[in-house]
Amino acid sequence: MKWGLVLSAVIVTGFLLEFGLCQKKDRDTGEVTEKNTKAKPKAEKSMAKKIKTSPPKPKVRASPEPPPPAAQASLTQVLDKGKFHKVGDTLSVPAGNTLELRCKGKPVQWAVPYYLEEEDEGRLRMVQHDRYGSLILANSTGADTGEYTCYPMYCEDKDCRKEYDRAIKVFVFFPDPQELFVPSDDYYEVVQLRTNRPTTLPCQVTSPLATVTLHREFPPEDMRVDGTEISFDMKRGFTIHRPRPHHAGTFYCMASHGGLRQSSTKYILIYVNYPIAPPSPVIQASASSVRLGENLQVTCSVLGEADVVIDFTWEYPGQKIGRPLYTQDSVRPVRVGGQARQQSETVLLVDGVRDVDEGTYTCTAHNLEGARSVSTTVKVLPAHTTPRPRKP
Repeated sequence: MKWGLVLSAVIVTGFLLEFGLCQKKDRDTGEVTEKNTKAKPKAEKSMAKKIKTSPPKPKVRASPEPPPPAAQASLTQVLDKGKFHKVGDTLSVPAGNTLELRCKGKPVQWAVPYYLEEEDEGRLRMVQHDRYGSLILANSTGADTGEYTCYPMYCEDKDCRKEYDRAIKVFVFFPDPQELFVPSDDYYEVVQLRTNRPTTLPCQVTSPLATVTLHREFPPEDMRVDGTEISFDMKRGFTIHRPRPHHAGTFYCMASHGGLRQSSTKYILIYVNYPIAPPSPVIQASASSVRLGENLQVTCSVLGEADVVIDFTWEYPGQKIGRPLYTQDSVRPVRVGGQARQQSETVLLVDGVRDVDEGTYTCTAHNLEGARSVSTTVKVLPAHTTPRPRKP
């Protein structure tokens, strides 16, 4: 009986403890729920306010990025001990030394003086690296003097072309204590003096410090270099800007430097009166139609500048069967509007016209500036028939 009361008391006590814990849990849960319920409207209100005060931003389409600009080409000279020097218009490298140039670009192409293009001694090397191309010239000589050009290349797949507008040029002198002029295999050089363009006598020296003068061989004369009629450029030579007949003759250049004095190749200047434009021929046949057996003449003439040589060529129907060409050519001076002019003329002679002579006759006139052609057509008629006398 006593143990039963104790057991009943323990059970009741456990029940009361469990009931108290449940009540506390409910209170805690209710507080948390209430706090969350009250906080939520504040968050929603704050978000609504934010959305209301921040208008939507307009959509902006992203523009495609422009292609990167082409890298600016540059030309540098490689010096000893890894030093570099940016080159200008000219460069001077003592003969015997090595010239090494670097040109920025991938890839690049080089142009060198004509002498080096023809030489095959292995002194010249061109190497393409990842970001630049290099030109290396070993055991240089005075003959290597000239213009060196780097052309950046524009490539699409395997197709590459030179970008001429981005080319970089440098004129390189190779001073030689024994050779003031660039060596030449020719003792004489024939140069045409053209009336329609300047004429240049190269007279190329190996040192930019040399003093250069121009001379006529016969009659002996020191030519005046005034910068207007005749000028001098160390990279090009002497230029006669408006060639005239009195400039014809034999000339040579004289260079002096460091106590050394030398003469150049001799230049034989031949004056050629170049025309302003190709000739304008006029053609005329003696008749537009001829009968069998009659004679035909087709005249082609050019009225042009005095002392300008005109050459004529013919195309005619009889060529097809090998009919020979007979012409009479003449040149005579004329005056037109008070000016001296020249009449050049050729006459094609066809004796005893045959059926094969019917067709188109074409005359082409040539001069140093070009050629032009004119044509005319001739018809061949049957021969005259003599009526027979009537019998009485």
